Amino acid sequence: MSEKRDYYEILGVSRDAGKDELKLKYRKLAMKFHPDKNPGNKEAEDKFKEASEAYGVLSDDKKRPIYDQYGHQGLENSGFSGSGNFDDVFSSFGDIFEDFFGFGGNRGGRGARVQRGADLRYDMTLEFMEAAFGVEREIDVRKLDVCDLCHGSGCKEGTEPETCSQCRGSGQFIQSQGFFKVKTTCPYCRGKGKSIPHPCPKCVGAGRVEVSKRVTVKVPAGVDNGSKLRLNGEGEASVGDGPKGDLYVFIRVEPHKLFKRDNTNVLCVVEISFVQAALGAEIVIPTLESERTLTIPKGTQYGETFRFKGQGIPSLRSGRRGDQIIQVDIKVPTRLTKKQEGLLQEFDTLNSKKISNRLRNLFKSI
Repeated sequence: MSEKRDYYEILGVSRDAGKDELKLKYRKLAMKFHPDKNPGNKEAEDKFKEASEAYGVLSDDKKRPIYDQYGHQGLENSGFSGSGNFDDVFSSFGDIFEDFFGFGGNRGGRGARVQRGADLRYDMTLEFMEAAFGVEREIDVRKLDVCDLCHGSGCKEGTEPETCSQCRGSGQFIQSQGFFKVKTTCPYCRGKGKSIPHPCPKCVGAGRVEVSKRVTVKVPAGVDNGSKLRLNGEGEASVGDGPKGDLYVFIRVEPHKLFKRDNTNVLCVVEISFVQAALGAEIVIPTLESERTLTIPKGTQYGETFRFKGQGIPSLRSGRRGDQIIQVDIKVPTRLTKKQEGLLQEFDTLNSKKISNRLRNLFKSI
């Protein structure tokens, strides 16, 4: 081909297509023009290589921006030389072809390996009280699961995988490199010794389809920002007979208007008047579960703290609850009546005389 076509045009996608759409379009083209389905067809071979090159660039986070800005010339200047031969294609996209054509598990060839399904991440936001005492949530998770039509085989109903025409079922492929011959995993069947000439119409031979599954998450009491929960087997299905991946739930806790957390302790600040601080008082304090009465002693100073034992957050390990710590903030009035000002001035005069007498007695003693 003398002039390269636009990669987006080759795959039939818009320029803002995401990776899932790219993968789906490439899967269809790869299935249509795959060499096993078109033996001896040079035109199909060229289209297969062309689609592979387009997908290789657009699915690459480093190459795609270069192509979007500078086109084919920019890729050549950056050292990208295209798809090359079939060996290059299959070595570059081996995992992708496993995904597309269902060559998973350890059925068949010698080089086969059981692969575990991919792990998934879900970000969950909780209210402060939900994190403190635990909660049960149902979430929707998008993932690749076993195709319910072919049950993961990748084959159309009534058909089975056939012996790979390239390695004749051995799963091995011999390549000549100068005077040497190197035995490697067959790039066409990825070492499984089988191919799928009649793929399942639902999963297009992949053995997996994208589904939305409702999952129940039991959040234990005491989780905090950054806590991570693992749900075994709720990740993606493997390609073949391997175990499923896990689902990791990352926790973010919203701040509370009154309470702040310090490990398992809960901190709060309450305002009292300077009269309450001077004369003492009993005030009602909200806790995580209800309310309690706190006795403020006479002469309480700004910043003093009080403690309610066992009224904090449960420990994730022991379940034992921390304490609630109350810090006092003395509120000074900003607007006073004439009578209030007079009383305060009288108090200040008496207090000043009291301090003066103390000083006078101190000097006499010295």
